[in-house]
Amino acid sequence: MNELMPQEITRGASPESFDIARLLKAREAERYDLHSRYLNDRMVQALRTIGFDVAFQRGSGQYLFDRAGSRYLDLLSGWGVFAVGRNHPTIRLALQRVLEADLPNLVQMDVTALSGVLAERLLEFVPYLDKAFFANSGTEAVEAAIKFARGFTGRQNIVYCSHAFHGLSYGALSLNGDPTFRDGFGDFLPGCFEVPFNDLAALEQVLSRREVAAFIIEPIQGKGVNVADEGYIRGARELCSRYGTLFVADEIQTGLGRTGRFLAIEHWDVEPDMVLLAKALSGGHVPIGAVLMRKKIFEAIFNRMDRMAVHGSTFAKNDLAMAAGLATLEVIKAERLVENAARKGQRLFDFFSAFAERYELVKTVRGKGLMIGLEFGPPRSFKLKTAWSVLESVRTGLFCQLIVIPLFKDHKVVTQVAANASHTIKLLPALTITDADCTWIERAFDSVVAEAHRVPGAVWSLGKTLAENVLRSNR
Repeated sequence: MNELMPQEITRGASPESFDIARLLKAREAERYDLHSRYLNDRMVQALRTIGFDVAFQRGSGQYLFDRAGSRYLDLLSGWGVFAVGRNHPTIRLALQRVLEADLPNLVQMDVTALSGVLAERLLEFVPYLDKAFFANSGTEAVEAAIKFARGFTGRQNIVYCSHAFHGLSYGALSLNGDPTFRDGFGDFLPGCFEVPFNDLAALEQVLSRREVAAFIIEPIQGKGVNVADEGYIRGARELCSRYGTLFVADEIQTGLGRTGRFLAIEHWDVEPDMVLLAKALSGGHVPIGAVLMRKKIFEAIFNRMDRMAVHGSTFAKNDLAMAAGLATLEVIKAERLVENAARKGQRLFDFFSAFAERYELVKTVRGKGLMIGLEFGPPRSFKLKTAWSVLESVRTGLFCQLIVIPLFKDHKVVTQVAANASHTIKLLPALTITDADCTWIERAFDSVVAEAHRVPGAVWSLGKTLAENVLRSNR
């Protein structure tokens, strides 16, 4: 049989026969109805309740644009995915060039240059580690870390912290310290034990049995923006070394410059045995996860040729993901985004720290770099205390929506609470924000928080409406 030459191969569909732009335009008006019918109706209900159903049409850098063309400052950035902003031209061009190159991609019995170069460049930022393993997401990186730790140590137990979030697949979910995500989904992975965050004595009590394969920790917890105490990270590292436990830093949200350092763990001058990355490494386009580790751990798993594929994932190391990762690292370096996160983060932290002095509803501010949590708490004055208590009796954490909603509707600033039933609003903007953006944030928060201190007032009228909606929903 003669081989077909490329020019003889015909395809059933020409590029012109499918127009995604035309499809989007034709069905855009149905977006919420489609989701209600075929996807998550509860999400649509929530968006409509809090007034977030503005149908965003475009994203550029740290900004979103709605159907009316209004510009919003996005302080969620896809839970940290868009650290370099949305639709960065460098990343888009890299992806276009990969597609234009007609690369073979995912030849499973071969290796690619792109994955090798990305591993090399990631490890340049973490020179005490030697090997990289790629996955498709943060939760896959966590799952891989569990397997690598158990395989290397021969131990079964994994220890995690209260309030932790490590993902929603079963292994990762077994390490989640928030019952909101766990309720109704048991049984979980055996051998997973929770210890209080920032409690070295409790950690040592568990590790001293010498049965723990790994201690996995977020240096700054995403759910709540809880920052490790000054001596906790170093103490935990020392305990892990003493008792033969691997120290795993989950930097899925905190890594790649988010906290003003390439890794958040650098604030405590600690070297983990494994580092987990994802989110920002995607550039906001192609999902990717990575586990960086010591050579001895990697080689204990892939220790023979017949075990060369003992762990992996079909789409891991795909060319688009690798290109996105490489382009993201280039943008972070070229635009000095780690340094920008440190400077802008300090400015905002100082501003919010002053809030506690001026506003009795503000309890504290936590975080590092551009990962900031502003926590609200019960006020002292009678009128405010009464209004707070009534609202919180309906649903814990409902007060924060009295800040989130007017920030969005009146000031075009996109925020949300840091966790379920939380009194903390989390700021996780793109690392590209400017001084003008910081001024926008400061003025918006100052206006809304000041208004929240007026009882009666528009904010508390909104609270009454929200409380009635919650009560109706409960019925």
